[in-house]
Amino acid sequence: MQDSAIELDSISGTGAPPLPRLARQHLHDSVVAHLRKLIVESVFAPGAKLNERELCETMGISRTPLREALKALAAEGLIDIAPNRGASVYKMSPEEIWETFEFVSGLEAMAGELACERITPAEVDEIKAHHDAMLACKDIGDLPGYYSNNQAIHNKIATAARNAVLLRTYLNMNRRLQSLRLRSNVVPTKWDQAVDEHQQMIAALDARDGKRLGKLLADHLLEKRAAAMQLVSAPAPA
Repeated sequence: MQDSAIELDSISGTGAPPLPRLARQHLHDSVVAHLRKLIVESVFAPGAKLNERELCETMGISRTPLREALKALAAEGLIDIAPNRGASVYKMSPEEIWETFEFVSGLEAMAGELACERITPAEVDEIKAHHDAMLACKDIGDLPGYYSNNQAIHNKIATAARNAVLLRTYLNMNRRLQSLRLRSNVVPTKWDQAVDEHQQMIAALDARDGKRLGKLLADHLLEKRAAAMQLVSAPAPA
């Protein structure tokens, strides 16, 4: 795939595009999910200040639901809210990036091992369907679509582990890495490598080989960490 085939407009971090007006039903959840997506896709880059007035206008909401959503995202570690300075996208330090990837890789390894013991055939079919959709997105250079299906695969493996504490911890910590995980595929060779690793994961899951799937998941995330450190132009901590 050529570099030009990858659509990067939606993850450029150069400002938010016009946003659809949100339905009043489940408004809080809608606003939180919408802003989280923009952060993951780097429409709002790390460190970017969030303008409440502009967000209210583009989403067609008042400041009350917006501020409630910002508080929820701050609790997830995605946003900083400073007195008299407003909200900005949280920017992880190189050391924090390194350590968080390391921790989450362990969670994914455990999830993979447990999932192979506890997953149902229907859940395997769902994961394979997301894998096929992920490949279709890659073929057309749809990086956000690719990542959405990619993350669904990892989330479903964690869910299939049937361990509520593991799942809750994984989802909470992984949110802070999602933007970096998505952007690590911008380089075509890295994207191709990620696809090959996912093919191996599906094979291990089919065979219910928990040790192999766990190792593949951990190694996969540590590869992402190496790419993430290059994205932030930081050397690996000693």
